[in-house]
Amino acid sequence: MIRNIVTLNILAVVCASQAYAQESFESDVIATASGEIKITFLGHGTLMFDWGGKTIHVDPYSQVADYAKLPKADMVLITHEHRDHLDLAALEKIRTEKTVIVGTKNAAEKIQGIRIMNNGDKVTLDGIPVEAVPAYNIVHKRDNGQPFHPKGDGNGYILTFGDTRIYVAGDTENIPEMSALKDISIAFLPMNLPYTMTPEMVADVARVLKPKVLYPYHFGETNTEILVELLKDTSEIDVRIRSMK
Repeated sequence: MIRNIVTLNILAVVCASQAYAQESFESDVIATASGEIKITFLGHGTLMFDWGGKTIHVDPYSQVADYAKLPKADMVLITHEHRDHLDLAALEKIRTEKTVIVGTKNAAEKIQGIRIMNNGDKVTLDGIPVEAVPAYNIVHKRDNGQPFHPKGDGNGYILTFGDTRIYVAGDTENIPEMSALKDISIAFLPMNLPYTMTPEMVADVARVLKPKVLYPYHFGETNTEILVELLKDTSEIDVRIRSMK
């Protein structure tokens, strides 16, 4: 749980691709029992965490930044194999010989040297406990009836930094397994229609998880104000909107 959340809400000026050369990315700094963690919101489903001298990238994606000019990765988390979450070009720009890449079986078919985590797996990497949890669709499906994200194909991840547990849900809906997740300090929940959750679904998850901070992310054109309105009477949850289309 969070001992003390301090949001600096600064703009981290990060050099990006030529198209993004003058772009600056929003970032929040959170205090934990084991030092501050900086969260950089690169866009789409893409995040970067800096903690204890380590840099963790989540679903690096070339369309949101020039990864050649971002910090090299100590760890990379890949939630699933879709091209906007598994971008080999972005990955190669931040990967080193020491980078630990975590992903699914499907991701391992495209990335050499990946450490496969299945739903339910737990491991400690570079001193950071990492849990892989389910991420899938129940309601939203393709025209052929196949879910956009079938059960077992994708991961969400819970990372523990000191006393702070951060849940990055991946591409998912409000699935039953979420009710078993405990002590979530910060939650990143997707709201990109029709592929993931509606604002109503996200609000339902938030009421179950009760995170101290909720970031809707990977929300595309979904109106985030709907979520804010749905949770306006839930004062214990701090809903923060960042640039994460």
